[in-house]
Amino acid sequence: MSRHTRPGLKVTVLVGENDTVHHKPLATEIVHRAHKAGIAGASVFRGVEGYGAHSRIHTQRILSLSEDLPMAVVFADSPEKVRAFLPELDGIVSEGAAILEECELVRFTPDDRPGA
Repeated sequence: MSRHTRPGLKVTVLVGENDTVHHKPLATEIVHRAHKAGIAGASVFRGVEGYGAHSRIHTQRILSLSEDLPMAVVFADSPEKVRAFLPELDGIVSEGAAILEECELVRFTPDDRPGA
């Protein structure tokens, strides 16, 4: 196994589970648009508790408040590719937040050396 590293930019988009765009879940739409744009990878994580701009706590621990749990859509690629993709979010994220973090992308590949 060998490693290849390069500078990257990681984006975490924080949205609600019930957020939609064109009658589809917003988190799903972000992933599909990132895929179409050729972003290296994206994942969606469902939170167990959180609050947003309206300061209402959403939690899975209390049945009546278990609606609209927090979601985090995380994707990363080269800074240039990510910044070129960000305008896509402007048109579909009406409420939420995005965190941009410089990072180092590590790609693991099979080692092609003879005898390895």
